[in-house]
Amino acid sequence: MKTLILGLGNPLVGDDSVGLRVAAVLAGRLADRPEIVVEEEYWGGLRLMERMIGYDRVILIDAMVTGLPPGSLRWLTLEEFPTQHTASSHDVNLATALAVGRHAGAALPPDEAVWILGIEAKDVQTFSEQCTPAVAEAIPKAVAAVLEKLSQPIDATKSP
Repeated sequence: MKTLILGLGNPLVGDDSVGLRVAAVLAGRLADRPEIVVEEEYWGGLRLMERMIGYDRVILIDAMVTGLPPGSLRWLTLEEFPTQHTASSHDVNLATALAVGRHAGAALPPDEAVWILGIEAKDVQTFSEQCTPAVAEAIPKAVAAVLEKLSQPIDATKSP
């Protein structure tokens, strides 16, 4: 099964970089698994959908701001995952992008094989190359959550 793990975020905006940091750790831990590709991505919507073409399952890791305590982890559904990062009318959220891609015939994983790990951020507005302490402490927990999720069959993920 071909798997893509994408850490999402901006490396220069504090806690928004947490997905990238988790992906960096996972890349080292999963280097001996050629069926798993671990990369970073800085875009959402249609560009994110294009990155998912040809994979059987995808795990996305990103910062979220929902009011939970900073560093909290939560598996999100596609509908809960806002990936439209611009005000451009040419961009869409991920659920819509996947629907468009499938309609166009792109080989995309089914919705139940797209898993999204949100890590609650404290500060996603300050330019910094460091995560806040609570978010930095969540990185090993997020790595463990992704490694555990990799051992689960796709049909077990219908409710994240």
